[in-house]
Amino acid sequence: MKEKTPPLEIYTDGGCLGNPGPGAWAYVILTGTHEISASGGEAATTNNRMELTAVLEGLKALREPCAVTVYSDSKYVVDGMTKGWAKGWKARGWKKADKSPALNPDLWGALLDLCQEHEVRFTWVRGHGDNVYNNRCDELATGAIKNN
Repeated sequence: MKEKTPPLEIYTDGGCLGNPGPGAWAYVILTGTHEISASGGEAATTNNRMELTAVLEGLKALREPCAVTVYSDSKYVVDGMTKGWAKGWKARGWKKADKSPALNPDLWGALLDLCQEHEVRFTWVRGHGDNVYNNRCDELATGAIKNN
């Protein structure tokens, strides 16, 4: 792996109108003095797919290996990575401990792959709280749902 750039922060959010329903994702990348944001959506999806997609799109936007802190208000995403759930699901052929199928294996697999390229730390933040960047991601995602 190449030498990493200075640490970055990525704030993410995803959501749906209905679950499933039309959904969207957004991220804000903070690189010291610069800020990069993007959003997008899907006509028929789930909240968890959009939360995962927000993280994936944020990491895919990085041009070289980085040390990154990802901030998400999704316990599904943060716990899936910090508690080793996703690695366990993959090791068991995308089955949960109770042998039922793990949901969203395509997105979890892609996220695990990207975490091999970057040094990623996941941090949970309270949604709709005082975090300016989480709230901005929520606004971007909400706007993307309306435009979808």
